Amino acid sequence: MACTTILVGKKASYDGSTIIARNEDAMFIPKKMVVVTPDKQPKVYKSKISKIEIELPKNPMRYTCNPNADESVEGIWGANGINEANVGMSATETITSNPRLLGVDPLLSYKESKGKARETEGGIGEEDFITLVLPYIKSAREGVIRLGSLIEKYGTYEMNGIAFNDEDEVWWLETIGGHNWMAKRVKDDEYVIMPNQLGIDDFDFNDAYGNKKYHMCSKDLRKIVKDYNLNLNLDKKFNPRLALGSHSDADHVYNTPRAWFIGRYFNPHTYKWDGDNADFTPESDNIPWSLVPERKITIEDIKYVLSSYYQGTKYNPFQKADYPEKGIYRPIGVSRTGVLGMCQIRGYMPKQLKGIHWVSFGPNPFNVCIPMYAWSTKMPKYLSTPKDVSTDSLYWNSRLIGAMADKHYASCIQHIERYQLKVPSASYAIINEYDSKVLKNKKYTLLEEANQKIADMCKKQTSDTLAKVLHVASMEMKSGYSRSDN
Repeated sequence: MACTTILVGKKASYDGSTIIARNEDAMFIPKKMVVVTPDKQPKVYKSKISKIEIELPKNPMRYTCNPNADESVEGIWGANGINEANVGMSATETITSNPRLLGVDPLLSYKESKGKARETEGGIGEEDFITLVLPYIKSAREGVIRLGSLIEKYGTYEMNGIAFNDEDEVWWLETIGGHNWMAKRVKDDEYVIMPNQLGIDDFDFNDAYGNKKYHMCSKDLRKIVKDYNLNLNLDKKFNPRLALGSHSDADHVYNTPRAWFIGRYFNPHTYKWDGDNADFTPESDNIPWSLVPERKITIEDIKYVLSSYYQGTKYNPFQKADYPEKGIYRPIGVSRTGVLGMCQIRGYMPKQLKGIHWVSFGPNPFNVCIPMYAWSTKMPKYLSTPKDVSTDSLYWNSRLIGAMADKHYASCIQHIERYQLKVPSASYAIINEYDSKVLKNKKYTLLEEANQKIADMCKKQTSDTLAKVLHVASMEMKSGYSRSDN
């Protein structure tokens, strides 16, 4: 599944939080936001896609997630979430590989039984990861270890990148072929860009098989790399992106331009990104996986870059100028985004206030992102998303606004910009209000009240924006006519 991920270490963020964020760019599959309590967590998990069955531990924790609105069709696909131990998880970023790797460790595939033949289970994947891992981990590092052990035991049918964060650490895990994996900790003062490619560009096997301070991997990975001559470095270092990933023509229009735009935004002066003799262009394969930003990163920054469509460049598909490069690269804020989830862990707060799960639905250029206290035992109905189109749902309202505003960009963008200022401003005000109340009164049931207040505010602002965008779209219908009889 095509997605874009950003990871932020605690010294790189505006308030000392760790943050992991990702667009899940499904093919217009409705998403929702829920709290899964221990009594709703399955005891035996069965995948819809691969049919695999896995017995789960008996002590699950409560957690938030962003599953499919209709889980009966393709499964849960939990997307993002924070558990009651204040560990965040984002699963997954689909990543790339190459024939040399897949010839060594092929991906699994489900084979349906015919006659008396026994069906072959197809491993685990994006559909399954949140449900299998998030309820059982008490740190980001534990998340890597649990998921890594599951990959080694059951295998996987796809290449994926998975993020974990707690109040101190951010970890990124990449699956490697059918049964292997590697993970790297994000340095506290850095951020990471992940645009659907195998991303890690430097890996220390000695640390991974030793102290595991910044690196971990499957037990056989180093041997596989050596035995099958997968390392392409001319020195003694190991660049996984070169060895195990891809650098195809498709990457240069679909993946690398997204990394270029995000790096250009957070580090405009560190490198030259434009013009002759640029250090990196939209089609560069060697844009760094991690960078120290030139200033601290905010929630609004992350929302902006995950909503972007190359504003301020000749690649912007909405610009009036008719550049030949217009619209040639895949936007980050693509039309088919189902959900953007940001897991923010605020280490300076008591445990009940640490986790803030930010959520957006639908196409990001035209939607808003709202915060929910993750410690809450339920989510507002406005985030629940019915299967059918409804204006009582943030997901469906966001889709409706996006579809109309995209077609009438020049006339609608002022309404979108006002909407995107009002909702986060009011959200911050409510979070500040309830942080103070809860710290003073220690009354944690107030978190549900705060979440509902944010949802009610968002519903009002979204309904108002939908009406304005609908009016613009109606006025610009091709069946309109200048003569009126009223």
